[in-house]
This record gives sequence, structure tokens and C-alpha cells, in this order.
Amino acid sequence: MSLVNGLPAHVLFVHFVIVLVPLTALALVLAAVWPRAARRLGPVLPVLAFATLVTVPLTTQAGEWLERHVDSDPLVRRHTELGDGLLPWAAGLFILAAVVWWTTRRTAGQPGGSPGTARGGALVRVAAAVLSVVVAAGAVVDVYRIGDSGAKAAWHDGFSQRATGHDG
Repeated sequence: MSLVNGLPAHVLFVHFVIVLVPLTALALVLAAVWPRAARRLGPVLPVLAFATLVTVPLTTQAGEWLERHVDSDPLVRRHTELGDGLLPWAAGLFILAAVVWWTTRRTAGQPGGSPGTARGGALVRVAAAVLSVVVAAGAVVDVYRIGDSGAKAAWHDGFSQRATGHDG
């Protein structure tokens, strides 16, 4: 999909990424460090992370189409390069969301258990929490960097520091 109602699809799709990546990152960290939040979120967490994962390549593909339809510019190329790096972060969010959901689901149905099982489950939860914080932070920082470079590419010569006198 390249155009939506006559506008480049990338301009519209990017809003989904800007909202979904930080929202998914926040939900993942909450669920990973707070098991009660994970139980309350339930399957919503991996579904949200999957929706986030799907929007990234859609937005990237629409951006590649747009890149071919604008003048070549170093700022646009930089934005495109940065944008290509978001998919692994989104995949990490999805994988960790699935792991956090699965481990929470498994441990919620198991009262007690052997000490070895409990220790192994705690180790997995701690590892998932640490990885979740790292991947969530990386994904949010990457979205910020991509968005900043996109805004610079789109607006670097499209406005004036002084008012143009078009007061409405």
C-alpha cells in the first residue's frame, strides 16, 4: 500500500509505530517486573506486541515507496537507514512479550511445585525482566531517533523561523 486517500501511506502508518512501540515497551516492562500486571494484561500483551511487529514492516515498506518519490537528500537517506533498524527491536518486543505471557500463564496455574522448578522459573522471570527493560529502552530510543530524523528530513527547508505574515 503506497497511498491512502491520496496521501503517502507512510505519513499515516508512522503514527501507529510512534504510539504502539512505546505503549508495547511500557506494557512489556510492567508485565515483566510486576507479575500481577502480567496476569491482568493476559494475552493482550502478546497481541499488542504482534500488532506492533506488523506495523513496522508496513510502515517501512510505505517509507521506501515514499523515498523513491521524493528528491534524493542525505537527511532522507539517514532516516531510511535508521528506519531499517527498527524491525529487530519490534521482534524482540514480541518475543519477550510472548515469553513473559507464557511464563506468567504457566506459573499462575502451578501452586507450589518443586524447589528446583520454582528456582528455574524465577531465573527465567528475572532474565525476561532484564531483557525486557533493555529491549524496551532500545526500541523507544530507536523510535525517537527515527522520528527525529524523519522530522528533520521532512521539515528542514519547509518552514521559516519568522512568521510569514499569513495571519488568519
